[in-house]
Amino acid sequence: MKKKLLFSKKNYLILFVSILFISTGFFLMSGGESKDPMIFNEEIFNFQRIRLAPTIVLFGFAIAIYSIFVKSKSK
Repeated sequence: MKKKLLFSKKNYLILFVSILFISTGFFLMSGGESKDPMIFNEEIFNFQRIRLAPTIVLFGFAIAIYSIFVKSKSK
């Protein structure tokens, strides 16, 4: 007897894409460390870490929510 999965292949593919977006966003947020703890690195406040990366992460979460709610076409 073949087990039926909770979601369709399309749902899992969309969920995988959302995980890639979330991972990319967190990767873009990383970095900006200073070698010397006495020197403050202003690079942590650049556009990539403050605007772009969080937007990509939120977009990834939105795609994940969409992947849960999308219905596959019934045959």
